[in-house]
Amino acid sequence: MTFHILTLFPEMFDAVLHSSMLGRAEEKGILKFNMINIRDFAGNKHNRVDDAPYGGGRGMVMQAPPVYDAFMSFAKDLPQKPHVIHMSPKGEVFSQAKAIELSKYDNLVFLCGHYEGIDQRLIDEIVDEEISIGDYVLTGGEIPAMTVIDSVSRMIDGVLSNEDSFTDESHFDGLLEYPHYTRPPVFMGREVPDILLSGDHAKIDAWRRRQSLLITKEKRPDMYEKNYESYEIELNPPPKRKKKR
Repeated sequence: MTFHILTLFPEMFDAVLHSSMLGRAEEKGILKFNMINIRDFAGNKHNRVDDAPYGGGRGMVMQAPPVYDAFMSFAKDLPQKPHVIHMSPKGEVFSQAKAIELSKYDNLVFLCGHYEGIDQRLIDEIVDEEISIGDYVLTGGEIPAMTVIDSVSRMIDGVLSNEDSFTDESHFDGLLEYPHYTRPPVFMGREVPDILLSGDHAKIDAWRRRQSLLITKEKRPDMYEKNYESYEIELNPPPKRKKKR
């Protein structure tokens, strides 16, 4: 997959995209990152890409022409229009389900706004969807774009070492993840649960599943409520009936 990133601050992405898991996937050719500096398409000696809003008001607005030209600089060479995401607090709140959906594309474009926003005509012209990472406002779309790119990348074949690396994680199946333990067996007087040392993988899987249910019920009741009846049956199965002789 290729991630095309339209931004005023491409340097913000250097450490995130070229390190750790994403960096290794890039080296393998699984992921590609195409950074486009919108200021390169400003068309003026000061590289200015913003102006005062029509109708008055505070702040400045990113102009449509430089953003459009930045987009077309690579989009014109693709076989079809790529899927364009505008990182915006007005968008749909990002989720694991959305990460899986986006991982099916060959090309994703992330439009990172700044100031008071981007000329609506540009959004209407090229943007396919708007995504938010939460109900709060940041200084720009770069950090939200990094968040979505990281999450989507994990869903792409070959990025992680094996499939289990993400299928067991929080949110993948609608539950929060069970707790993890490693050596030493005792730390600050706290012991690893005996079941994890038993070697009985069926019992370990059952314990982990139950822990996921309990943790989700406690920490994210909104998630738990979506499948309340089935989860409750798992946690409190009805007693088995004794067979009549």
